[in-house]
Amino acid sequence: MNPEATMSRGDMDKEAAARAFPEYTGGRDLRRIVFSAGEIADRVDEMGREIAGAYGPEDDVLLLGLLKGSFVFLGDLVRCIRRPLQVDFLVASSYGSGTESSGDVKLLYDPSAPMDGRHIILVEDIIDSGTTLNRLMGAIREREPASVEICALLHKHVATNLEHEARWVGFDAPNEFLVGYGLDHAENFRHLPFIASLPT
Repeated sequence: MNPEATMSRGDMDKEAAARAFPEYTGGRDLRRIVFSAGEIADRVDEMGREIAGAYGPEDDVLLLGLLKGSFVFLGDLVRCIRRPLQVDFLVASSYGSGTESSGDVKLLYDPSAPMDGRHIILVEDIIDSGTTLNRLMGAIREREPASVEICALLHKHVATNLEHEARWVGFDAPNEFLVGYGLDHAENFRHLPFIASLPT
């Protein structure tokens, strides 16, 4: 029997991506493919439809992408939300060049879009320690939006002090250091079309 006949689309995508590691990484090791490009595309499309259905036609919706990690996810997501919306960005940092959050959140860019009376969706690549989200949600609420929700591609479910749970989550993620599809390690690997984990 052809082994590919019993494999799902996601499994086949992962096999193809694994064979392409050297092309994408220049020979640097990745541990494994966690989510394939096909799995991500399917789930992002579902999330876009869920978000579009959550708001009325008169609601003023603003998506705030948390850079840099969310830029690929946000770009795909907004094209799957079939309703009027606007987009702006936040830049915050808590990792530096390590693989553990430092806990020291620095807001490097504050969005210029007005937020009062608007429905804000904070778009995050991954919920890990929750430190960054806690700080940003507090700052956004001070600007008196009509509502604030969190949309995250990945959720590790390891945060012990997360004050605001995400309304939309793409995937429950393993407690590994993940890269690709916008996620990085020291600014590397953001360009991978899939999500992989680094060796420990």
